[in-house]
Amino acid sequence: MPRFFVGTPLKPDDIMPLPDDVTRHILVLRLQPGDSIVLFNGEGGEYSAELVEVERRSAKVRIHEFRNIEVEAPYHLTLAQGIAGGDKMDWLIEKAVELGASCFVPLTTTRSVVRLSGERAQRRHVHWQGIVRASCEQCGRNRLPEVMPVREIATWLGALPRTPEEGEMRILLSPRASISFSALPANPPFGRVTVLVGPEGGFSAAEEAAATDHGFTAVGLGPRVLRTETAGIAVLSALAARWGAW
Repeated sequence: MPRFFVGTPLKPDDIMPLPDDVTRHILVLRLQPGDSIVLFNGEGGEYSAELVEVERRSAKVRIHEFRNIEVEAPYHLTLAQGIAGGDKMDWLIEKAVELGASCFVPLTTTRSVVRLSGERAQRRHVHWQGIVRASCEQCGRNRLPEVMPVREIATWLGALPRTPEEGEMRILLSPRASISFSALPANPPFGRVTVLVGPEGGFSAAEEAAATDHGFTAVGLGPRVLRTETAGIAVLSALAARWGAW
């Protein structure tokens, strides 16, 4: 059944117009009055609904019952990612949403191929938020992961407490790490996890040192060096399988 994000309060028995972007999607799908859809507003749960009017530029829906459905991971995971070039960030964010990430922090680093600032950074931020919404519609999540504005890695690290809070784990992916992924606990004794991944050229030695100074544990993923868009997704997949998100 088609699912759509609507960023407004929803109430059973209400008849309401749908936003323009949702209307366009409904027209593309060739949905008609009487068709059933699902709406969610990012606050948890979802609503069954029925289209009552579909015009060229507008659509209206009657909201039916609320369903308290939650599919979130049992831990809060932040993916702090060195900005990757091309369409890699779009793909990475889309897949990370499917794998249960709760927050994304796009980082500018010493070896970043792409550098975003000012209006360009703001446009990408809005674009990535749209990818999050579309991915939630597709994968069944009813809570929207947060996308933070683009930050310099030094600024982001400087804003973190140097010592992780109780119940928090910080993981730095590094091909130079002496600790393997298999050494991580089999069960999550914590509620918050941050995974830090470098851009195409990886982190500099100074950046890795700064991360470890802020409580990050350097972890390796085996003898092969993974691409930046592969590394984070591989870890999120492994953690989801290991810690009960699937």
